[in-house]
Amino acid sequence: MRRTPSPDGRTAPVAAPYDVRLLLTDAERTEAGALVEDRLRWLGLRGLPLPVRSGGPELDRQTRRAPGEAAGLFEDDVLLACLILDPEPDLAPWGRAGSGPSLFLSRVHTLPAYPVDVLCLITLWASDHAARLGLPCVRAEAPVRRDLGSDPIRPVLDRLQDMGWAIRSTGKGTVDERVARLEIAAESRPGLTALINCGVPLPSRPVLYSSGRCNW
Repeated sequence: MRRTPSPDGRTAPVAAPYDVRLLLTDAERTEAGALVEDRLRWLGLRGLPLPVRSGGPELDRQTRRAPGEAAGLFEDDVLLACLILDPEPDLAPWGRAGSGPSLFLSRVHTLPAYPVDVLCLITLWASDHAARLGLPCVRAEAPVRRDLGSDPIRPVLDRLQDMGWAIRSTGKGTVDERVARLEIAAESRPGLTALINCGVPLPSRPVLYSSGRCNW
């Protein structure tokens, strides 16, 4: 946490500008549902692929079934993104590309047209959180409808690759739709707390796995 001089000359802690925390209240879940609907509307107007079963009601069902896995990225209590975290995912549809342990991000939705690169903030936080969980990588999916070279989502995938994400393969995803399977290595970032405060608790028991590496 950063510190700044206070009026009495002492240094006082300055809160990080961003915060990732669990969505535990009805109000937070309602806000997340509204963000999802806004995002889907924004995607539809631009002819971009819409995720299967990803609307507000579906997110609400997900968060109510596993409330400890739903999280949001906030700036001054404004919700910038919502997502589902799964430290022990079943990625059988990925085949070999999904073997080994990972932190899986699903139903990732960001506030449309926000001036901050929210995907970059999520990437930084998720790779650090995976490292603190003792997991070797983070995985996610992006819906695609065509060959990657001509798919409307290509610019987004290019941005993700610039951030360090690798496109492992394309094929069936976890909700029976065609996706690009994405992966990035976990990376401990001790200084990240000055930028993003983490309110997602670590599990009371360690996440155990048999392999220590992602399949690059």
